[in-house]
Formats: sequence, C-alpha cells, structure tokens
Amino acid sequence: MMNHEGRPTAVTPSGDAAGAAPPTFTGNRGLDIEEPLSFEQGRDGVSGVDLEDLPAVEDRLGGLARRAPIGLPGLSEPEVVRHFVRIGRRNYAIDLGPYPLGSCTMKHNPRLNEKLARLPGIADLHPLQPVSTAQGALELMAELGRWLVTLTNMSAVALSPAAGAHGELCGLMCIRAALIARGDARRRVLVPESAHGTNPATAALCGYVVDPVPADATGRIDLAALKAKLGPDVAALMLTNPNTCGLFERDIIAAAEAVHAAGAFFYCDGANFNALVGRVRPGDLGIDAMHINLHKTFSTPHGGGGPGSGPVVLSAALAPFAPVPYVVQDAAGFRLVEEAAATAGEPVGRLKAFHGQMGMFVRALAYMRSHGAEGLRQVAEDAVLAANYLLASVADVMPPAFPGPCMHEALFDDRFLKDTGVTTLDFAKAMIDEGYHPMTMYFPLVVHGALLIEPTESESKDALDRFAATLRFLAERAKAGEAERFLEAPRLTPRRRLDETRAARKPVLRYRPPERPEAAD
Repeated sequence: MMNHEGRPTAVTPSGDAAGAAPPTFTGNRGLDIEEPLSFEQGRDGVSGVDLEDLPAVEDRLGGLARRAPIGLPGLSEPEVVRHFVRIGRRNYAIDLGPYPLGSCTMKHNPRLNEKLARLPGIADLHPLQPVSTAQGALELMAELGRWLVTLTNMSAVALSPAAGAHGELCGLMCIRAALIARGDARRRVLVPESAHGTNPATAALCGYVVDPVPADATGRIDLAALKAKLGPDVAALMLTNPNTCGLFERDIIAAAEAVHAAGAFFYCDGANFNALVGRVRPGDLGIDAMHINLHKTFSTPHGGGGPGSGPVVLSAALAPFAPVPYVVQDAAGFRLVEEAAATAGEPVGRLKAFHGQMGMFVRALAYMRSHGAEGLRQVAEDAVLAANYLLASVADVMPPAFPGPCMHEALFDDRFLKDTGVTTLDFAKAMIDEGYHPMTMYFPLVVHGALLIEPTESESKDALDRFAATLRFLAERAKAGEAERFLEAPRLTPRRRLDETRAARKPVLRYRPPERPEAAD
C-alpha cells in the first residue's frame, strides 16, 4: 500500500504491509497519523492570537518594504500544538531512548535546569534593561565564568560566543590579535587530519593557510610530524583532546611545549571536555585558548539552530584580547564592560549582539551547582566508563578502529561488514527498526566506514546492555548473510528510506503551494 506521498508504508515484523488491518479512511494507522505540512493546513486570516491593526507610520525603508504577505501558515493554537506533537513522533529524542551520536554528546537535559531557566526575573530578562535591574543575571554570568575558569585553570573567559564554531573563531581571533600586537605576521595553522571540520574552516576564515598534521598508528597526532611542520610562520596548532577518535592525546604536553618553543599558540577544541571535566585542567596542559560546548559538557540543549553557547577560556597571554562584553564587579555592583576603550587590554571587538545566550548560562550553572565539583568529576568518569563498557561488550563482533581503551566515545570501522553486502549506512538504518537512533557514521574521515558511538553518562547499565545486545544481534545477522534485512531498512518507520543523495543535492527549501484551478464563471 502506498501513502499520499508515494512512498511505501511501514510493514510489520511479519512482513505484511501494515498488518492485516484494512485501509483507513484517514490514512492514519492508529496513532501513526498522516500529518500534512503546516503550510498545507494553514488558512488565510487564522491566527492563535488577536493582534491589533498597526497604526499608519512613515515609510523609512527606502522602497525596500515587503510587497507581498510573508507566507506563514494561518493556524490556531491547538493546531500548532498538535502538529508539532505529531511530527515529533516521526523522529527521535533523548527522552525516548539512547541517542548514541558520537562527537555530538546527546545527553539528558535535567528538568531542574528547565525549571530554573523559566523563573521570573530570568526568563523575562531583556538585554537593554538597566544594569541596576539585572544584577542577579550579571552575578550568575560572573559565577558561571568563575566555574569555567576554575575547571580549566585559565585566566579569562568570553561568554558571548554562540556555539562551538563561534568559539573557535573567537579563539583564533584572539591569537591573531596577539600576533599582530607583537608585530608577527605568521600565516599558517596546523590542524590534525581527524579534526572537526570547523577547525580548518575557522582558520581559513581568519586568513590562515591550513596545514594538516597526520595521525600515527594509534589514532593520535604524530608528534614527529608535528615538530617537522613547526616553523617561524606557524601561528597556532588546533588540536582536539580527547580527539575525534575518542582517544586522549598522550603527547599533548610535549606538543604544547614544541608549539610554544616555535613562538606559536595552542588552541584546543574543547568539544570533548565532558571526558575531562574535574579530572584534567586544560591550562595545565599548556593550552592557550579553548572553547567549551555547554551542551556537551554541562547539559544545555543541543543546538537545533538556536540555543547554542560556546564560551572560550583564555590563557594569560591571550586574556588581554578577550572580546567584549564581559562582566566585572566593583563597589557599585556588577556591570558589563562593553567598549574597548574601557578595558586595559586590546579586545578583538564584539562577536555577538548583546551578551550571549542567557538561557544556556542558567542551565549550565544549574548543572554545575547541582553536581558540585565532585559530581562533575563523576560525570566525566561515568561517561568514560560507559564508553569503555560498551566497547568491551561488542569488540569481538565489531572491532574497534584503534587498539586499547577509549575516552568518552568508542570508534569502530566497518571491517565486520566485509563481504556481507551490508554497508555502514545499511547497518545504521536497521538500528532504527530496533528503536535506536543511529550512531555517527562515516566520521571521522580517517577511519573507513566509521561508526562513532557516545553513550554519555546518562545511560544506565541496563540500557547499555540492551543497546550492546542489539548491536551484536545486527552484526551477527549481517555476517549470517541476511543482507535483505538491512537493504530494506527501516521498515517500521512512518517513512521508509529516502533518497538522501538527492535530498542533499537538490533540497526543497521553500514550500510552494500547488496551483489551484480557477473557479468557473
């Protein structure tokens, strides 16, 4: 049976399309509801709120005013709520089960955080209200900054960057400013081949030439190759620790010493700080700048194109170049330093409108305070323990990409699928039928058919055992020659496998309503 979008409906484990039940009038299958786009549901003149007509005003847009309606769907409040609840069941969420995306750290977001972020005086703050009326918010920002500086043993923190990549930009801009201040025109940045793609992109955006550094046989940076590339034109090394293969860079102190001896700076991608917090202070490793993804380490919601936050901690050498604004306290209370002229250093300027993502600051500090220093240390220990437990549970059927223990995430390659007719993508699609979101696939690029899994500290041993058993089952079925099970997966989702290549190359980014025939006279 085909649905109204022309794709096969889900099939039951018995293999019969949607079971033996007859077709329904609505097209729904129980609570699997055929949900039209919000634009398809919308009607002209409908809104969930009543808005007064705007008064006539002088046009100051110089002829750039909108000439047609904006095109948003007209829906009532119940229709909006039902629409998003229904389509929410078509994807996956951290509240539904393990979300094992390696490199992304999709951990549980405690409801305590959400409760505090919605408190009066926090949720209704406005960035332009008088400083005297926002003393609590500024104190909260200062306290968050104190925790971040203490946990990393760095000298300063910039809270305003809106995401990890934005934090990278902040760190590289501070490094560039420091080099310019000493009259040093270095133009090369060293980036390991296994780095997040934003690392070389950030370096290029700052005007640097990107020079890749290979890994050794253990998946870590090749120290000899790094030293061979160092020279008077190298501005910085951008290194992730633990790295994207889920491994601690054992030569990181030696790398930092070599970089500093060459007159360069050491930028650390702190995306994986959740494996180190409370255990290792990056400042002790010789790091000059590091961004911290609050969603990865301190449980704020993960991105979604909106509530990102990537504070950057800076060493004493880079602290004078920290961007504005930042919070200070004096006899009059807390205030924001927003102008470069009011600082004792040479700030790189402003990276974001206003002061950063306040809601994420509240959630992150709530997580820190509820755990305390010892609790944060246990979070890191549990995350590393969970990853190694999972690694040991499946290593005999899914060989790890590199030998030895991992940190917070486990990396496998696709050797176990050789000659089975099943690809990494097929394996991941079969996981969906088992009720699991797939792990990160084909990344990092230095590993063939990579399967990168991060269980985080959120999952119980029972949950990890069930997940490991599922991975083992699928690996064994692939090796047993049951390729058909994988090639047709997923079978049980509201929509079957889509043409992802076509979707990436020819995305439909704008809804166009179908043409309607004009009414007869």
